[in-house]
Amino acid sequence: MTAELVRGQNHPLDRARVEIRVTAGSPVVAGVTLGDAQGRLAGAEAVAHPGAPRRPGIEVPRQAAADHRIAVDLDALPGDVHRVSVLLALPRGIGASSTFGSAAAPSVTVTGLDGTGIARYTVTGLGAESAVVAVELYRRQGAWKVRAVGQGYADGLPAMLHDQGLPQAAELAAQIEEAISHGQARAVQAPAVAAGRSERSGAGPAAADRPSPAHPPASDGPPSAPGAAPGTGAKAAAAARPGDVAPAPVGGGPIDYRHPQRRSTPAPADQAPTAPAPAPAAPAGASAPAGSSAPPDGPSLPVAGDAAGWSMEERLYNQVWGMFEDLARSVAAYRSASGFAESRLEQELDQALSDPRNRIGTAADAARATARDKHAALVAQARAALDRDLAQLAAESAVVEPALPPAFARWDHPVWQGHHTPLERPMALRLGDLHLPEVLDLRIPMLVRLPLERGLWIDSGPDAYAGSTGPDPDRDIARRELGSALTDGPPDEAGLRRLAMETAVALAARMLAIHPAGDFAVQVIDPGGTAAPALAPLVESGALPAAPVPGAKGVTTVLEALTRRVDLVQMAVRHRAGDALPPDLDTAEQLLIVHDFPHGFDDRALTQLRYLADEGPAVGVHLLMVADRAQSREHGPVLDPLWRSLLRITPVPDAHLADPWVGHAWTYEPLLAPKGSQVVRQVLGRVAAARRAS
Repeated sequence: MTAELVRGQNHPLDRARVEIRVTAGSPVVAGVTLGDAQGRLAGAEAVAHPGAPRRPGIEVPRQAAADHRIAVDLDALPGDVHRVSVLLALPRGIGASSTFGSAAAPSVTVTGLDGTGIARYTVTGLGAESAVVAVELYRRQGAWKVRAVGQGYADGLPAMLHDQGLPQAAELAAQIEEAISHGQARAVQAPAVAAGRSERSGAGPAAADRPSPAHPPASDGPPSAPGAAPGTGAKAAAAARPGDVAPAPVGGGPIDYRHPQRRSTPAPADQAPTAPAPAPAAPAGASAPAGSSAPPDGPSLPVAGDAAGWSMEERLYNQVWGMFEDLARSVAAYRSASGFAESRLEQELDQALSDPRNRIGTAADAARATARDKHAALVAQARAALDRDLAQLAAESAVVEPALPPAFARWDHPVWQGHHTPLERPMALRLGDLHLPEVLDLRIPMLVRLPLERGLWIDSGPDAYAGSTGPDPDRDIARRELGSALTDGPPDEAGLRRLAMETAVALAARMLAIHPAGDFAVQVIDPGGTAAPALAPLVESGALPAAPVPGAKGVTTVLEALTRRVDLVQMAVRHRAGDALPPDLDTAEQLLIVHDFPHGFDDRALTQLRYLADEGPAVGVHLLMVADRAQSREHGPVLDPLWRSLLRITPVPDAHLADPWVGHAWTYEPLLAPKGSQVVRQVLGRVAAARRAS
């Protein structure tokens, strides 16, 4: 059975000799590049194209046509080739299409030599692009896989070759065009499928898995597999982000799946809000996907992974932060417009009442009513624009959340039920959720890149509740969702310390689970021995070899061991002498959890901790402090640089994080497992088992 891929997905190859069959709505030039592990090309000899159709293990057609067959023998490739990228480009002056968006989407099928389908990818989402990297075959740990790429280039073949690291990209693109124009390649249109004839009834294997341009397969529309649900961006901007999904042909016409144009700046405070921008008009002949109730000129459907990136993980990461920026700017525009309406109301009331003759009687009442009506109209207009943006963001969030990988997923995500230790390190980590008071039910994942360049500080004292005093229904709902035993008032000191350590353990468990077995370890300093209940999942699963040693001895032992590790690794990196590291040195990345800081720390220990915070991240030692900011102030300015160098998070929802665009105070919610759930223990058990097996 042929696997239907969406952008970013991969599928294993069970044979070395395959064919890559291309079907397009107009003539295209097909080529192949042979790249190293980073995808870079050694030179023009690493490109197979109509002017030079044969390379070791590769043969491409000499013609520009709507149908192609590319022969690939993976065993015959040079040993330094790790990526085989299939390129499609629209030739100049051949056929009627100048961009991929004006024709049926090209489809690429990887088959066996007997025509048996292995994987198929329909390259939807192309608009103004005239060249595209459709798929790539890549080698990972001795095995070959096929990945759906779909990276388009509006500047055509030269830009695509240049992006793959070819210095003479323009010259080679000119050679290919010259070969086609001089008749070395010829244009052949795809044969039409007879009416009423089955797509799979064609003669020979060429027609077996080939979709008709007039009747694309179901994958042309919004994919239904998890991680490929339909998605769109949230609001307007000057231009769509690179890699955004664009028109997909359904029923003979393209449909625009790109993010609506995003506004680049919020409305100024001294200007009235403008009317909502109309949705981009669909090209002629466009129609909504089957099963969709959206009008042809309405907002496009959301797609998970609808952003730039070479992998699905990177696309989802970029999409999440695009949603974060969209929400920040949408709310900023609404707040600016509301503030303008308020100031205008005050000005008009002052102007109407400045004349003593208008302060009483019907004239004064009419002036007040007119001013209030204008104010209400402006606020309603601003709210309508915000609601439009929020509806798009909510729809996008609904398809993005189910598609997130474990590193980005909440603890109640089904992905944790079948979680297995990964083979590669993740690119980012979810620390919690962020939201604004204008919309209570929309949470944006808070993602940070890995490895952590900054340590973390989890407030376990009254400062954890700073900025959250007074009634806040949103905060109270979030706290109840966390399953904490807090009352409607501020939590007591013991409750905060317990929640802070549970938050630290949940983060440690997540980091252990998303790294390959043996690549990450956790160290704990607990001088008072009070963190034992929270540390139980780590200790009982074996993820933490033993409970931390209490008292000053435990502090000294851990800090000296990690300081030695940092010193030795730094010297090895500086002198390029990694082989000279002692055999007993654990080179896995380390997360140091310091509980109840600064209890049990003397001046020497404080100096070592500062050293680890400053120098550790560069060599794989990361700091997670669980501390009361008020108690640390007793040490005066000594600890201020440490506190300010760490990223502060809280064990309870708190509005203390500001975005870099408009400075909103975002409410942060910690990432804890649902009340009564054993998911953290189960995941840690799998981590410990994988570590023992490795």
